[in-house]
Amino acid sequence: LLMALLLAMLRTLVDEGLDAARLITRLNVQICRHSPGSRFITLFYGLYTPSTGALEFVNAGHLPPLVRRASGTIDRLDGGGMALGMFDHAAYETRRVTLAPGDTLVLYTDGITEAENREGRAFEDAGLEAILAHRRDERDPETVARAIIAAVDAHAGDVRLHDDLTVAVLTRTP
Repeated sequence: LLMALLLAMLRTLVDEGLDAARLITRLNVQICRHSPGSRFITLFYGLYTPSTGALEFVNAGHLPPLVRRASGTIDRLDGGGMALGMFDHAAYETRRVTLAPGDTLVLYTDGITEAENREGRAFEDAGLEAILAHRRDERDPETVARAIIAAVDAHAGDVRLHDDLTVAVLTRTP
């Protein structure tokens, strides 16, 4: 129900043509007003322009996405605000980054980094970054996403995962 509410409100606000930070600020107020006090939503909201590689985004409590540069270095898109629905007066900031040809953006849920093996060791950010570094020449987004999921599955082995594994990958073609 909360996700349906989020999507309906987001669609309405997108149609108003607001800048990203203002849109997320207004969305947060609505989520605070219409959802149970114990519930919150993390959200990464981005507007990508393929012709220039410009990504304008607001991070509302979500894990910071990674950008694997064509050179192989990995940048973390740090910064952001509170999860939606926590405080109706939360402030959000629009950030910008440019994806150069060959750069890959990776968004993921905490189920990826928190997946544990038999010894109770989590996959962590280091595991995700290692997969991206190992596959540094791979540009196909679907192949990168599948490699991440496969690595988490291999790490966990026969341990039952307690959270979803969600990955979204975008590569700016050279």
